[in-house]
Amino acid sequence: MMNVPLTLSSMMERAETYFAKKQVISRTSSGVHTFTYREIGERTRRLASALEKLGVKKGERVGTLAWNHHRHLEAYFAIPGLGAVLHTINIRLAPQQIVYIINHAEDQVLLIDDDLVPLIEKVKDELKTVKAFVIMTDKDELPETSLEPVYHYENLLEEGNPGFEFVKDIDENDPAGMCYTSATTGNPKGVVYSHRGIVLHSMALGLADTAALSERDVAMPVVPMFHVNAWGLPFAAVWFGTTQVMPGPYFTPKLLADMIQEHQVTLTAGVPTIWLGLLKELEEGDYDMSSLRAILCGGSAAPKGLIHTFESKYKIPFVHAYGMTETSPLVVLSRLKSYQQDLPEEARLDIRAKQGGLVPGVEMKVVGKDGKEVAWNGEEMGELLLRGPWIADEYYQDERTKEAFQDGWLHTGDVVTVDEEGVIKIVDRTKDLIKSGGEWISSVDLENALMAHEDVFEAAVVAVPHEKWQERPVACVVLKDNARGKVTKEELYDYLKPQFAKWWLPDDIVFMDEIPKTSVGKFLKRALREQLKDHHSAS
Repeated sequence: MMNVPLTLSSMMERAETYFAKKQVISRTSSGVHTFTYREIGERTRRLASALEKLGVKKGERVGTLAWNHHRHLEAYFAIPGLGAVLHTINIRLAPQQIVYIINHAEDQVLLIDDDLVPLIEKVKDELKTVKAFVIMTDKDELPETSLEPVYHYENLLEEGNPGFEFVKDIDENDPAGMCYTSATTGNPKGVVYSHRGIVLHSMALGLADTAALSERDVAMPVVPMFHVNAWGLPFAAVWFGTTQVMPGPYFTPKLLADMIQEHQVTLTAGVPTIWLGLLKELEEGDYDMSSLRAILCGGSAAPKGLIHTFESKYKIPFVHAYGMTETSPLVVLSRLKSYQQDLPEEARLDIRAKQGGLVPGVEMKVVGKDGKEVAWNGEEMGELLLRGPWIADEYYQDERTKEAFQDGWLHTGDVVTVDEEGVIKIVDRTKDLIKSGGEWISSVDLENALMAHEDVFEAAVVAVPHEKWQERPVACVVLKDNARGKVTKEELYDYLKPQFAKWWLPDDIVFMDEIPKTSVGKFLKRALREQLKDHHSAS
């Protein structure tokens, strides 16, 4: 067989050649703009040429601080097309973490959205390696800024070469991108993606039993492009000639609903908090969502009630997925097998509410505390270990590699059960499991049960220290607007009691206006634990 390298530039070349008329619909701060893949391809080549003129060399890192729009998409291919490394920076991290990852990655150039310039201005003197700043803006003039040297993105493109040849002497195992985990403790950890890994991951997104992404789709990644490459969707969509809708900065549930309706979006992806917000908007407004063939949901477990409402009331298939920054990210996806389609509705929903089965190309094992593999009975718990061609084998220049990568496996830190069909259910993060009197309690199971209550908007369950039992669960609950002040703790306890053993029940239920979240929309349990550490239970 021919040994042809798998590279990102070949993906853009395919879009330019075979899908030149297909569109990228991009919302920026000034409105919605439409480009063909022919135009995106030419702009990408101009950007690669401009970065080369700025002195970016093969293997060097170029950082992006940007929302989901066409310029960010161009950077996705121009930077690796030059042989450099695309470093997408999570703009929601604390300023000191942003400084840490720019310095740790040794970014040479930063591409920055104009509204994010103040973020970098505040820390510019702490950046050790950055030689140039490029501001991405719709305006003709650059904003006033203390950054230097500073360039206007569109002016650079005007001067760039539209016929720039993407670098050919790239090994498919060379780095193409990197992303840092939003670490819950310590500094963020860097993960480097190879050309080969991204191409194979993109191929997996096109499989009929995964996301089934194709040329016929209109894909709208709501998950940020700075969060594990928007789950790889922009790469795959370009390769397959998929129409892309990019929602841009500061979107609202109403704006998402409008864009889905106007552009006939068929596939969208994001974390549960996005879909809780959209559901609320759909219940209050009048929208046509009939174009949607699937919502991909990951990042944290989606409440069973959320899945049920989208599917039964709005007839929108809701697909659970699981992955990590370290896994590119797609490794597990929830689809019913052919012979499960005829199961009763509740049984089907139980399966769909789990994270699902392994994507082809990835291997797993689940090991208990004794290091032995657990039985696939849906009950025994163990840590999920993964390996495959789009899974990292180390952190970038980080001693924490030793702990997470052992014997050729990634130790995910996620505690799961596996049923007889090989379907994974995330029980908890190893650090979020609650150990009460020597027995484990799953915070995720309690959260999902609470969020299935018709008056509960969000729920997070954390461990608080206990003199006798070591740890006990406390539930933090946000009620829906129309239920505030009406629903009592007692009602929620009565709702939980039939579903769990008595010792699983939370020691207290604390009502909150909102639950703190991480930069990627997951519940920030560390902040909740800190808030509740001196909490004395009410039960």
